[in-house]
Amino acid sequence: MSVVIARTRPELSAALEGKGTVSLVPTMGALHDGHLKLLEHATGFGDIVVASIFVNPTQFAPGEDFAEYPRTFDSDIERCEKAGVAVVFAPELGEMYPGGMGGIAVDPGPLGSVLEGASRPAHFRGVLTVVSKLFGLVRPDFAVFGEKDYQQLVLIAEMSRDLCMGLEVVGCPSVREAGGLAMSSRNRYLTAEQREQATALSRALRAGVEQASVGADAVLKAAHAVIDDAPGVKLDYLELTDAELGEPKPGEEARLLIAARVGKPRLLDNAGLTLGS
Repeated sequence: MSVVIARTRPELSAALEGKGTVSLVPTMGALHDGHLKLLEHATGFGDIVVASIFVNPTQFAPGEDFAEYPRTFDSDIERCEKAGVAVVFAPELGEMYPGGMGGIAVDPGPLGSVLEGASRPAHFRGVLTVVSKLFGLVRPDFAVFGEKDYQQLVLIAEMSRDLCMGLEVVGCPSVREAGGLAMSSRNRYLTAEQREQATALSRALRAGVEQASVGADAVLKAAHAVIDDAPGVKLDYLELTDAELGEPKPGEEARLLIAARVGKPRLLDNAGLTLGS
């Protein structure tokens, strides 16, 4: 059965009527194999999968790549059909922001001002606002997000809990290219040389994880040893946190997070580990 494309709120409501429980996978399109993994993961939750395709302007700062962000709608629909998506919600700007983009928004709180929030101060305000709108329109029972954008995943789960949205936020492990680079729509901006240089991010993470039993200082030292002198890589941050992005503690789950520019693209990656006690 072909996927149903809904572009308006009434079309979305009609497409979802009587369909049972819903798993939502929000995307900005330009779907790759990492998105397919999310969509396939979502089939394990709920009766149907809904994917949204919307390039959200409020999460881009001036000078970022909103205008250049890849838009590949026809191939996105083909991928959604291949993954068994029942409904694609692909609204226009006015459908998502009927009162304009300067209205009510979701404040991400203190956690939204660190790591990615420090580099992109308005980013998570835009992300949480559009995701809350999607939750309100689709009314999913489950929402599936990739762990590559780990801070985003933590903030969305926190928003869902604190604002009593009544759904389960599900994380899906990152999908990687053959060389270890985490899949991202922005990877298509990389040249062949930059793609090879960008593998330093995942190599730094692996080096840090290998020192987890020794302790936090050893994790960061090993990761920095790989990334600091990596050619073509401009490090933004390399941080070790606990699973909720707080202070890491011995004997507990932790998360090693990295952001860096390789050429024009700004790339994110992370890895989970358990610190030695």
